[in-house]
Parts: sequence; structure tokens; C-alpha cells
Amino acid sequence: MKSNKGMSPENRLYRVRFIILLVVFIGVILISICMGRYSVSLKDAAAILRADFLYRLRDLQDWLNTHLHTAINFGIAEPKATWTQGADNVFLQIRLPRIIGALLVGCALSMAGGVYQGMFRNPMVSPDILGASTGAGFGAAVAILLGANYVMITVSSFCFGLLAVALAYLASRFGKFNEILAMILAGMIVSSLFSAGTSFVKLVADTQEQLPAITYWLMGSLSSIRSKDVQFIVIPIAIGVIPLFILRWRLNLLTVEDETAKTMGVNTKILRLIVVFCATLLTAASVSVSGMIGWVGLVIPHFARMLFGFDYRRLIPVTALFGAAFLLVVDDIARVVTTGELPLGILTSFVGAPIFFYLLVTGKGRYA
Repeated sequence: MKSNKGMSPENRLYRVRFIILLVVFIGVILISICMGRYSVSLKDAAAILRADFLYRLRDLQDWLNTHLHTAINFGIAEPKATWTQGADNVFLQIRLPRIIGALLVGCALSMAGGVYQGMFRNPMVSPDILGASTGAGFGAAVAILLGANYVMITVSSFCFGLLAVALAYLASRFGKFNEILAMILAGMIVSSLFSAGTSFVKLVADTQEQLPAITYWLMGSLSSIRSKDVQFIVIPIAIGVIPLFILRWRLNLLTVEDETAKTMGVNTKILRLIVVFCATLLTAASVSVSGMIGWVGLVIPHFARMLFGFDYRRLIPVTALFGAAFLLVVDDIARVVTTGELPLGILTSFVGAPIFFYLLVTGKGRYA
């Protein structure tokens, strides 16, 4: 292991910045636990989590003894409640799933945007470049039109998000341009088609109930997210994040010409396919539970590159932490700023646009 004395000044600076980012990330989570119209202290939150874990462990003990005819005894004592029932319900059923959901969605969108910007060698690329967001929006709109329940709306959104990217990728195979340009153009075509489909669904939807529901969903929100939604998106997000994290050093080769990457023994076509698959899972899973939230996947990678450079070995974890913390802060604002709940898509635009302008003005020289 290298000592700090053997590190370059640049690497020491990046390490200090990463530690600061990690501290801020943890601080944002702790503040979010306490923030809300119903106050929950950190002490009560920790006690509620401990009690919930013990109850689940006791349920596992009972299940093993009943079904496997064992006599296991974990020696679990009845947790002594030092909190109110209201705090228990608010924290476990509403606030904790929402915090975890915001972290997962922010992480997924920012990572998808970051890898797409590198793969397409375009700093203006966002996670919906191949139509995942518009496809997911169309799927949700159709499900709402058909009177589906919340679970089916989420599933329909996720499936149509995957379908949109699959259609874009297949269409790009028929293109006469280079692979990157063909995928961008195919994504624009598919996005336009699904956007038109969503507009048609809104046109024929009932104006009293269905149309407001579709419109609100498309603006993005985490107000309805619950434990089952977190469980639904954890697997596809994990499948998308893990390969990108493992292959993060190879992602640097997507920013250079294919001939240069091939000389290093990397098959760029397979690598691009892996990136598209992972980024699609991340985007579709996020949009299926949160609706269409803009700016996160566009702004956060820029901010991460400005502070940590262009090396994807650093950018992947940094972008994930930045995006998760950013969306959690924005969701906290949405929860407490008004008596009603502001859609996240509106807030991310208000917050993201000034930040992006700041990066445009102050970070221009750093991207040369």
C-alpha cells in the first residue's frame, strides 16, 4: 500500500476532496432523517431501526422453527419503545423509503449521464439520449389511461423504458453513419415517437382524473415511493452499477478513437453495448418510480469532472455520491418548502440550470 508521502499532490488533493464529499453525503442523509413536518430525532430513528431489525430476526427465528422443525433461539428480547407510534410509521413507512429512493435514483441518473457523456464524447448528453425516459413516460401514461394500479404503472414504465432503448439500438444497426452518430439519431427518432404517443394518450385521457395524474407523474416526484418500490428498483440498479464500477478504468477508452482503444486490446463495440445496457437499466428503473426528473444526469457529471478530473476510475464513485446527495437535497426542499409538494422535475430545473450556467462560465478553461 502506498503511503501518503508517495502520493502526488494532485492525488492527495483528490483524496481530501473525496473525504469531504463523503462527509457531506453522510451529513445530508442524517439531516434528511430529521427533516420534515413530523420531527424524528436521530436517536429515535436509530432505535426504530434497531427494533425493526430485531422484529425481523425474531420472525426469521419463528419461521425456521416452524418450517424446519428446529429449536433455534436467538435470545431476542422485546425492544422497549422509547418513541411514539407516529414516529415509527412516519420513519419506516414514508421517510426512510423516500430517502433511500432519492439516493438510488440520484445515483443511477448521474452515473448513466456520466457514462453516456463519455461514450458519446458529448458533454450535453443526458440519460434519456436513447429514449429510456420518454419510453418510460409513455408506459406510465398508458398504464394510467388503462386504470392500472401503482405497481402496474411502475412495471409498465420500466418495461417501456427498456423497449425504447432496444428499439433505438436496433434502429442504429441499420444506420449508414458511424456507430455513435447512428445511436444518437436513432435515440432522437425513438424519443420523438414515444413523446408523440404520450401526447396522444394525454389527448384521449379523462380530463378530471387521468390527465392530472399523467401530468403530475411526468413532472417527477418521490412522494409516493414506498418500501416495495425501493425493493423493485434495487436489483436493476445494482445490475447497472456493479459492471460500470468494475469496468470504470476501461470507460476511459471510450473517450478516445476506436483504433487507439483496439491497440490496447479493448473491444469498444462490446464495451459500448455493456454501457448502453447498464445505463438503460439505471435510467428505466429510476424513471419508473420517480417520473421524469431532468438535469441530474446532465449537471452532476460536469460538476464531478470539474472537481475530480476526467478519469472514470474516480468519476464513477464520485458521480454516484454527488448525484445521490444532490437529489436527496432537492427532495428535502420539495418536502418542506411549501404546504403542498412541488414536483422534483420543476425543482431540479430551478436548481440545475443556475449550477450548469455557473459551470459553463467558470469551468470553461478546465474542459479545454
